Amino acid sequence: MTYRLIAATTLRNHLSDALKAVIGSKKLLLITRKNKPVSAIMDIDFLEDLLAAASPEYVKSVREAREDYKNGRVFSHAQVFGDL
Repeated sequence: MTYRLIAATTLRNHLSDALKAVIGSKKLLLITRKNKPVSAIMDIDFLEDLLAAASPEYVKSVREAREDYKNGRVFSHAQVFGDL
């Protein structure tokens, strides 16, 4: 994750460009007032990834899924989707 500082007044004048810079990326824009970070803008998918990674239930389910895969506890395409 990379970040860039942007003054609130600059953001106000270049909001469209700022949004283009973060959409679809893992970039973070830190918005400053009087040279102090006060807020941030990031891609919604990246935010959701961060929130999911911070969830103990999510982390546990990923750990269990990796263990299942490692131990051969998997289903074939046919078992999952049958005769669709």
